[in-house]
Amino acid sequence: MSINSELNLLNQKIVYDFTKFTTTDYIRHLSCVIWFKGCNFRCQYCYNDDIVFCKEGNYSINEILVFLESRIGMLDAVVLSGGEATLYDLTAICKKIKEFGFKIKLDTNGTNLKLIKKLITNKLIDYMAIDFKSPKYKYKNIAGVNKYDDFIKTIKYLINTDFDFELRSTINSSLLDEDDINSMINTISNLDYKNTYYLQNFIQTETNIGNISKHRDINKEKINNKKLSIQWRN
Repeated sequence: MSINSELNLLNQKIVYDFTKFTTTDYIRHLSCVIWFKGCNFRCQYCYNDDIVFCKEGNYSINEILVFLESRIGMLDAVVLSGGEATLYDLTAICKKIKEFGFKIKLDTNGTNLKLIKKLITNKLIDYMAIDFKSPKYKYKNIAGVNKYDDFIKTIKYLINTDFDFELRSTINSSLLDEDDINSMINTISNLDYKNTYYLQNFIQTETNIGNISKHRDINKEKINNKKLSIQWRN
């Protein structure tokens, strides 16, 4: 990326919003969260439809950097989330954040392997949380796009490079049942994923992209917890 391109990106209003302080989005770190506008997925359970369909953000990266500079010594990390943060070349953004001494966590759907490799190679991110949407046979229906193979390539890369990351799935029983979850566990276990697999209960909100309603409780006794460490959130 040229210097002019970097400056242009830093000045664009690509940030929908930012959370100034959180203790839950990057475990064991005091963080802020940058919510990037736009997404290349249309997940049925997604309730951040305002972020996904946003045409112009409310903040530029430079505005966020001013805030971050004022939090040196108070925060220790920054979470890049969305929407989908990897719609943008995060290289210059991460470099600026690293200059302030913050760790960086990336929340992503894991489909932009080229950028992920670039960020890891240049030591510009410290941790990743990747959304595992569904088994392959349901992926397009739930995520709205056919990007399953791209996701798998990224997981293989991260495991082979021994990069620190977690996999998580949002569970709504109208979309995923116990058999689907076990299929996903088998998939990542066969890839030699050894970290905790987080299962996040669907949160009912006024709107979501798929217009789905509250689900029944998943029978946790039917979930195969012998292959992986499973932890439920929410």
